[in-house]
Amino acid sequence: MRKYLLPFLLILTTFFVSCGGADTATDEPATEVAAVAAPTDTATAEPTATDTAVPSTNTPQPEPPTATSPPTSVPTDEPSPTAENASPTAVNPNPTAAQPQPTAVEANPTAATTPNSPPPPAPPAQPGGVVAPTDYNYPANTDVTGWENRIRVPAGFSVSYYGRVEGQPTSIAFSPVDGNLYIAVMAGTIYKMDSGGDVSPYVGGFQTPTGIAFRPGTNQLYVSSRVSDQNVGGESQVSVVNRGQLIGGLPCCYTSFHAANGIAFGPDGFGYVGVGGRADHGEILDGPNAGQQDEMHPYEAAILRFNPDTGELSVYATGFRNPYDIAWDGFGQLWATDNTPDFDPPERLHRVVPGGVHGYPYYDCDVCFSPPPGVTVIPPLAQFTPSSSPTGVEVYRGSQFPGYNNAVFVALWSSFVGAQKIMHIGAGGSSAPVNFATGFAAPIDLTTGPDGSLYVADWATGIIFQISYTG
Repeated sequence: MRKYLLPFLLILTTFFVSCGGADTATDEPATEVAAVAAPTDTATAEPTATDTAVPSTNTPQPEPPTATSPPTSVPTDEPSPTAENASPTAVNPNPTAAQPQPTAVEANPTAATTPNSPPPPAPPAQPGGVVAPTDYNYPANTDVTGWENRIRVPAGFSVSYYGRVEGQPTSIAFSPVDGNLYIAVMAGTIYKMDSGGDVSPYVGGFQTPTGIAFRPGTNQLYVSSRVSDQNVGGESQVSVVNRGQLIGGLPCCYTSFHAANGIAFGPDGFGYVGVGGRADHGEILDGPNAGQQDEMHPYEAAILRFNPDTGELSVYATGFRNPYDIAWDGFGQLWATDNTPDFDPPERLHRVVPGGVHGYPYYDCDVCFSPPPGVTVIPPLAQFTPSSSPTGVEVYRGSQFPGYNNAVFVALWSSFVGAQKIMHIGAGGSSAPVNFATGFAAPIDLTTGPDGSLYVADWATGIIFQISYTG
């Protein structure tokens, strides 16, 4: 997502001035966006103090446990880890002297220990310096009625403000055991939200967790996160709550969200995780050979298949510059969203072909690289507006939405024109993408709940929305 960093910095400068809490701007990145920064409809596209929602103060929550210790509340039917499975073998293609483990989240983390998390980018100026008309006059983050009235869904559907967490959500998942919603935020904590919208910390200490998934039929929560957060030579991992690191040595980081990201369990019982590329289009990032084609890490820009007990890895498919999320449909087909290179071609949704090459690092631009003889690049199933940044993907498997069985839903995260919404594609890719829900600030992930509703996490506000069919 490096192409969004410049507008990130533009908005972040104004955000410090308008959000309060300090009389002067600082050069420290914001660790949590307390309210949506609302760009104006002028060519500057910077937020103003009058349009910025003011959050309420939440009751302090107890400090969460560490990622390697039991959470504060574990269902009684979840067996305790045994000595045999407490430290599974990690597959580490690029081992270090020691694998760092997550530590407990501090009550007030500082900018030095939390990831850079600016608000989503502003829309670009159109020809003539005019920003395309989009409604950025957001309600306050705690304005339930305002947000419910703002989100637009098809006839027969309704939207409810389900709850809210502090921080920027990155991934959400329902537990098949207790039925609660679990929400990972960028600062490193995973929260639990019950059916009444009440929130409590579940586990903490991760560095930029971007994917969570429960192993089917269990309360075993798998988490993807970073180990060392550096653009060149970083490292990411897959961990299991209560067990620690399962897989280490995964490539990272290039820029925001380029690491081990979305996790999904397949019909074969194995886990799958998407891993981003280490560069924009496969180039060497620094040194005397910068810009030349780099040698690919065996696990970068790929979807990996792993044994959920041992962590044993294999490559399922390659060619994904940044597969933020993955999801299986009822036909045994895997889907993946993908963020495209900085030269800004249309964004992508892939119908994943096992063993196939789906793009990266072979793109059509002046400095891009061509595929070698004998390599066929598989085109995407669908494309989206450039810079719209597709993130979460969910295949609807519930029974509540009539006519939507196996439909594919995609969140478009950025605030560039043509994003900030949920789109859907017919089952198996049978229809082109069309709008399903609009009016969000920065929708980043979505999942189907036990009741058959669709739940959407908004990164910029921390709000969880529930979309239901009412007839």
